[in-house]
Amino acid sequence: QVQLAESGGGLVQPGGLLRLSCALSKSGFSVQNMAWYRRAPGKQRELVARIDTGSNTDYAASVKGRFTISRDTDLTAVYLQMNSLEPEDTADYYCYVDGYGGYPPGYLERWGQGTPVTVAS
Repeated sequence: QVQLAESGGGLVQPGGLLRLSCALSKSGFSVQNMAWYRRAPGKQRELVARIDTGSNTDYAASVKGRFTISRDTDLTAVYLQMNSLEPEDTADYYCYVDGYGGYPPGYLERWGQGTPVTVAS
């Protein structure tokens, strides 16, 4: 059983900052990657940032240098620190994990319910 619970979204002015959190409840699940995606109004979902078990990270070009992804060492939480926010960052942000687990064991992907971020004056 794998469940994700996001928090931290809200309304912020341009240039402001927010920190998103995602708590992971896992039983018999081996995490491989943790990530944040977003879907802006009228657009497709896109990868924002990803971190693997070796702490290697990837970022979308549009957020590089402004956003930072991190995780707890026990892989039970992932965070997204968002600085210098821009109106173009307005979107629903989704936590994502993948890995191995379940019965019979196999590759699994799980998504959070999404948390809205609005950047506006």
